[in-house]
Amino acid sequence: MQKQISRREIADTSLLPEHLHPILKAIYAARGITDPEQLKQTADQMHKPNELMGLDVACQLLFKAIQDNKRIIVVGDFDADGATSTALMMDGLRLLGSTNHDFLVPNRFEFGYGLTPEISEMAVKSKAAEVIVTVDNGISCIAGVAKAKELGCMVIVTDHHLPGHTLPNADAIVNPNQHGCTFPSKALAGVGVAFYLMAALRQTMRANNWFEQQAISEPNIAQLLDLVALGTVADVVSFDKNNRILVAQGLKRIRAGATRPGIQALIEVSGKNQQKMVASDFGFGLGPRLNAAGRLDDMGLGIQCLLATDLNQARVMASELDDLNKTRREIEQGMQYEAENVLKSLDFSADNLPSALALFQDDWHQGVIGIVAGRLKEKFHRPTVVFASANTDINSGNTEIKGSARSIPGLHIRDLFEHIDSQHPGLILKFGGHAMAAGLSIDKSNFAQFQTLLNEYAQKWLSKDMLQGKILSDGELSKDAFNLEFASLLREAGPWGQNFSEPVFDNHFRLIQQRIVGEKHLKMVVDIDGLAVDAIAFNIDVKQWPNHQCEWVHLAYKLDINEFRGKQTVQLLVDYLQPA
Repeated sequence: MQKQISRREIADTSLLPEHLHPILKAIYAARGITDPEQLKQTADQMHKPNELMGLDVACQLLFKAIQDNKRIIVVGDFDADGATSTALMMDGLRLLGSTNHDFLVPNRFEFGYGLTPEISEMAVKSKAAEVIVTVDNGISCIAGVAKAKELGCMVIVTDHHLPGHTLPNADAIVNPNQHGCTFPSKALAGVGVAFYLMAALRQTMRANNWFEQQAISEPNIAQLLDLVALGTVADVVSFDKNNRILVAQGLKRIRAGATRPGIQALIEVSGKNQQKMVASDFGFGLGPRLNAAGRLDDMGLGIQCLLATDLNQARVMASELDDLNKTRREIEQGMQYEAENVLKSLDFSADNLPSALALFQDDWHQGVIGIVAGRLKEKFHRPTVVFASANTDINSGNTEIKGSARSIPGLHIRDLFEHIDSQHPGLILKFGGHAMAAGLSIDKSNFAQFQTLLNEYAQKWLSKDMLQGKILSDGELSKDAFNLEFASLLREAGPWGQNFSEPVFDNHFRLIQQRIVGEKHLKMVVDIDGLAVDAIAFNIDVKQWPNHQCEWVHLAYKLDINEFRGKQTVQLLVDYLQPA
């Protein structure tokens, strides 16, 4: 789809520090930074734990459970946020003196998401749970919490997903998005909520002289921030100031070598430089490998890698995760190809695409439908839901299909599902999620109806302008900005992430060289005022490029540093290209 490159509005930079590079000041101001205080990334700038509703009750209950040596089972989720949350709780409880805890993560293919009644039974019968602590799930698990309570378990829910009209009957709920919670950062990831719980629990223990009584050293909870940084970036939550601090502090520890063997092994297998890690390395390097376990197999492997205490052992598990990720990519590419062919067979052109896309095939793999939905959303700039069968046994009689949705700015996809559910009760079996990503289940027989309704409501909620793919640019760069010093300045000016996006610039360049590398990446050499610069565009349309009739190109790009055989050069990472 043809996209429009538009410039960000120039905001007031007068209050920002004089020592900042003028381009950097404009970049910050365009992202809402108008006060020097907003740029501070020290730990003391974080929001305080006591602002989280339910945290005090959760700490008192958890502290009493540890004192009484109650069996604590952490129930996590099967994505990277859930894995890091689970590992953080396991490590945090150990540091704080618990000796009787374990974890349980549902297999997505057998049990689905969250604390279901079946998982509650498994926690009690197989793991002897007396206390269940959910991480990155639980706020919508009404039946699962009820079953756990029926079985005599105490339940502490920690989550960050949006709550429904009814809350679970848990003994404590910690969720910045629950009604009545005044915690300023509603964008905490599940791992961020778990971190705050461990930090607050340490305070409770300190006030009760726990560490002296147990003759153990009071732990530095900051050693868990490497997990917080990884999970926060991988879950693509909004980078408000609080999340930027959490990620910056985690990156600082990792760069200094103060990280766990599991993350070090994932860095190695991803081919990243630990001393020069940036936030995007979590999103494009470590996160996908960790997620691959939950998508194709069992997230237990990912969690065990994060909890490993021996580097060689961690390397073995990281290698397995890397192999799973390669398989995931192959499955995803095949599904995306099939999905695009389905769209072609429906004879949709750029002018008559539906306002929202919903696709389903019986043989699609439910572990990668979210990624495929994201890829299609990016390509066609439409809210997209991709479905797969909920049950791998075709003879089971189960006709439920599961969908994973990705949205575009301007359409809150969970709210749209809630609206469809209210107008057509029974059509959606269950749903949950956020503004930009959500999941749901429907009966296979209702897919055509859902597909029609999704498009109808999306058409009402979205204007034509919102359906036009746009790339926001921070403007043109002059020739003297294409150097390692300025590229390094931008790299260190982050961390960059969702809603605090890495700077993108656009310029017209003369095209000197162009060739395909890999399957469909376009390697270029471009010229700006006599200066030759390397550029690379990933996943391009090989039917359009290389274009040897094209002499000038308009590129939207990020300024990056490429390191090869110890030599660093400036490189443009191209987000979008079109003939000029």
